[in-house]
Amino acid sequence: MQEGFVIGGGLICAGLMLELIVGKVDWDAFSWPANLIALVGGVSLAILLFFLQPKIYCCRFISSYQAAVPTLVYVVALTMVMGLTRQQVNGTWLNDMLSFWPFVLIYTYMALILTMVILNRLKRLLRKKKKWDWKRDVPFFLNHCGLLIALVTATLGNADMRRLKMIAVENEPEWRAINDRGEVRELPIAIQLKKFILEEYPAEMEPNLSADSVMMVQRTPKRFASDIQIFTKSGKNISATVDVNKPVSIEGWKIYQYGYDTQMGAMSNISILELVSDPWLPFVYAGIWMMIAGAVSMFIFGVRRKSV
Repeated sequence: MQEGFVIGGGLICAGLMLELIVGKVDWDAFSWPANLIALVGGVSLAILLFFLQPKIYCCRFISSYQAAVPTLVYVVALTMVMGLTRQQVNGTWLNDMLSFWPFVLIYTYMALILTMVILNRLKRLLRKKKKWDWKRDVPFFLNHCGLLIALVTATLGNADMRRLKMIAVENEPEWRAINDRGEVRELPIAIQLKKFILEEYPAEMEPNLSADSVMMVQRTPKRFASDIQIFTKSGKNISATVDVNKPVSIEGWKIYQYGYDTQMGAMSNISILELVSDPWLPFVYAGIWMMIAGAVSMFIFGVRRKSV
């Protein structure tokens, strides 16, 4: 167990050195197809270490609980730090954890350990002449494979995720949007604002305020949304309403209502939209659903075992 904590601490130290020397992880360098190449390379490395286990001690150690438990402690600690600190692009070390080298190295090591554990369990099952113990093996593979899929695809998919802001102007189609770095990007879809919708809570009359004074007080918006027209390069022409927390999905993009001209209020002729594309997200959800299924199967089999 001490070796496991030393290795994890060494990865964090190595990550800090990389952070100081080369800066943050450049996820743009891992965009498609580089992330697929990295995935194939990682799986190939795990398979190589798996076959080297009988001869090399460190290869056997990676698939042991002495390596898994300390690594999990580091993963939980770094994840808690990420959850307790505000995350933003181009932030400080702890404010941009997805690009923080210690965070990335620990998660990569955890993925390697998971792969080795799954391969070893599969090897033991294939060597057995008797049937699988479904009450134990099914929950194991669902939980471990689901965690591995969610972990890997969420990490590598971060390179292909696009989060852009668009200012849609009334009666003017817009094909361009701006990323977090202020760079202009052309999109495969165009959006035209047909009408901006703003509903406000009624202003409360205070005893010492006249009606004219109340009108000058900024009221809290009850709802704001946008009636938009969406044009695609494939020829689609779609009318939709984008509301807060009710995005519109089209051709791999989700369109969210983000903001508007607060000074103009209900008379605003622009709407600020956020467009998000995350092609790896279905795989992340698949991994999460596998873990949920594994937890449910553990509960069901555990209840049956107690009743027996």
